[in-house]
Amino acid sequence: MARFVGAMKRAAPWAARNADGAIALVLAIVVGVLGIMPDDVFGPRPRGQEIQDQLVSAATLVILALVATALLRDRLRQAPVERTITSGALAELPVRLARMEQIETLAHSTRRALDSLQLVRVLASRQEIAQSHAEARKDTARWSFKGGTGTYLRAVTLPACVAAARRDKRHLTVRVEVIDPTDAEVCEAYAHYRRSLADSPDATGETWTTDRVRKESYATILAAFWHRQRYGLLDIAVGLSRTMTTFRWDLSSTRLIMTVEDPNMAMTALAGTFYYENCDTELRLSFEQARRVPLEMYKKAPLSDEPTIEEVQELFEQIGMALPKSYDGRDVVDIARKALRAVDPYS
Repeated sequence: MARFVGAMKRAAPWAARNADGAIALVLAIVVGVLGIMPDDVFGPRPRGQEIQDQLVSAATLVILALVATALLRDRLRQAPVERTITSGALAELPVRLARMEQIETLAHSTRRALDSLQLVRVLASRQEIAQSHAEARKDTARWSFKGGTGTYLRAVTLPACVAAARRDKRHLTVRVEVIDPTDAEVCEAYAHYRRSLADSPDATGETWTTDRVRKESYATILAAFWHRQRYGLLDIAVGLSRTMTTFRWDLSSTRLIMTVEDPNMAMTALAGTFYYENCDTELRLSFEQARRVPLEMYKKAPLSDEPTIEEVQELFEQIGMALPKSYDGRDVVDIARKALRAVDPYS
């Protein structure tokens, strides 16, 4: 008995909160009991059967009424919640999305600000270096290069920059400084330096020799004339240096990239930073001291889309830089191939 009383006390609060449901449950039990009781309990037939049916029908109606009441009550309880969700969280959703967009914009602005404050950033992979070059080429109006023989310049930078400028019909200024191919000493010094780093062929599949250095520089000169003849808004100049450098500078309107012989290491600085501005000055002064290639004579020796041996030889004779007499047709073809189909050293 005590257990029953305890159970009733524990069930009483629940029954009070859910009175309609509790009553419906009790009545359902009563209807069930009435349905299985013998007919003669309510009197002799057929009067007993009629009373039983009336009790079951009445109890069923009461149960339905209580169920409907419970449903209406639940809807009334849910209405404020739905109004809160609809008028509150959903109404604030556009505002919150706008705030998230503002936060994202702020994060990008902060990243750009940190990059601009950073003097130099190190690039530690071929992918990073290639991506940095791609960002530097984007919409740039000028490009300055100083390095060894300009292989990457011929393979990627110059064709890509000229193609972008032609697509947008805008002016492009390019300044290139490479090793003087007519100076045997500097060509030998550069070849010796590259061989000392690795005796095996590089990414282009060739080893570095004095003759290769000479041909690579000749190829850069030929590529400059070839592109100048095909795009009238290209202002390109080539300077020849009698000293070698272990660095390669690529400078656009937006950033500087300094690479070394290790294809997985480089440095970059954004325009406006101390390092960028000083390197820009250094490249200008160095170019002024280099021997100029007379690119203004680009009309004197027209080049075909696929330059012939005679066209290449004629070009270098016209600019006062005749190719070595030891060069035969295969050497001239090799120079033309390097000029227009250079292999990307970072590929």
